[in-house]
Amino acid sequence: MATQYSFMGTTAREIAASVERGVSEGALGPGAALPPVRRLADELGVSPGTVATAYKELRQRGIVVTRGRGGTVVAEAPAVGSRRPPRVPAGVRDLSGGHADPAFLPVLVPPGPVRPVHGSHRGTPRLPELMEPTRAWFAADGVPEEHVTFAHGTLDCVARLLSTELRPGDAVAVEDPGFHHLLDLVPALGLRMEPVAVDGEGIRPEELARALRAGARALVCGPRAQSPTGARFTAGRREALLAVLADFPEVLVVEDDANAAVSGVPSHSLTTGGLPRWAQIRTASKHLGIDLRWAAMACDPTTLARHDGRLLLTSGWVSHLLQRTVAAVMTDPEARALVARGEEAYARRREGLVDALGGYGIPAFGASGFNVWVPVRDESAVVNGLRTHGWWVAAGQRFRIAAPPGVRITTADLVAADAERLAADFARVLGESQDTYGG
Repeated sequence: MATQYSFMGTTAREIAASVERGVSEGALGPGAALPPVRRLADELGVSPGTVATAYKELRQRGIVVTRGRGGTVVAEAPAVGSRRPPRVPAGVRDLSGGHADPAFLPVLVPPGPVRPVHGSHRGTPRLPELMEPTRAWFAADGVPEEHVTFAHGTLDCVARLLSTELRPGDAVAVEDPGFHHLLDLVPALGLRMEPVAVDGEGIRPEELARALRAGARALVCGPRAQSPTGARFTAGRREALLAVLADFPEVLVVEDDANAAVSGVPSHSLTTGGLPRWAQIRTASKHLGIDLRWAAMACDPTTLARHDGRLLLTSGWVSHLLQRTVAAVMTDPEARALVARGEEAYARRREGLVDALGGYGIPAFGASGFNVWVPVRDESAVVNGLRTHGWWVAAGQRFRIAAPPGVRITTADLVAADAERLAADFARVLGESQDTYGG
């Protein structure tokens, strides 16, 4: 608890550093309450304004959050130190990670010997041999590909976009439930989240309208293979969302289409609707391998200039060695055929689990990608219950803000026989949970 930690400092900066030190060292864990402003001011012999300034700085940096009458507490994923997924217990089948089946990932062959370079690549940050297949990748789904750039993965790109477009305290509309790393990233940038509820067709138009009216200056969403629910935009949902966005032309719309190559469904992208400010991000890590920390972004010219301007001042460019590796595998016919077979298998396996659960009267959602979302009443009871049957699934808490509870199951390598056994065990666990906790 916060009362067991000795806060120090006589200036706002020193007090904030003291709190940050406690968080990074583990003395102040997620959810730990900080003392009320006036009480800590009395303890340290400073003015309440000094403590309030320290708390404000910590909020802007994503280390603490304020919960109204609940006071100021350490964020669930504070922006100091590192946060890693829960350790998978020994002896269980891991269905929690959201990763591809290695059987459908091509073997990567880095380029051969590379001659030393004089100077830097800032003048030529993107290789033509990768630009051409990247433009074709976007164009195949109707996404405008006139302005394309590269980044070091989806979150790297999103962080750069949000930090150049918004200022601390601004709001970002995010999916709820949504990509847990994004839900950690937004407060770490000092931004507020406006949650937007999701159903099987993606974000709900009325919820988006509410978030935008509340002042959200950017929207980050998944058009298909949405994490964690597997939702995807239909043509009708796309039109309804574009109608909402038409009243907010200043909002930056960022689509995370990370699973574009293995989603198993057609694209109905908002980026094809003539938005003034937009970006779509695609990555190679989901379908070509996790070591390919590369992402491509198609966007409007203003967004391109702002992103690349910030990139130029930081890392400068994406490694040309990495770009050559990505280009080689993207254009390799055997690799492309392997990825296509994987997309077909992921669809069968995802649909197989949804159908198997449905046979036991258990509603489950997963319209695209390789994740299935199962609403439950008690996440802990289900996760721990399935663990006793040899399964490890992801509790929904880390994906949710205000959404009802659920669990995420990655079906990428879940063959039909295993899906039937998992569904049967899931039904047993729900029955045991109901007997224990009531109906």
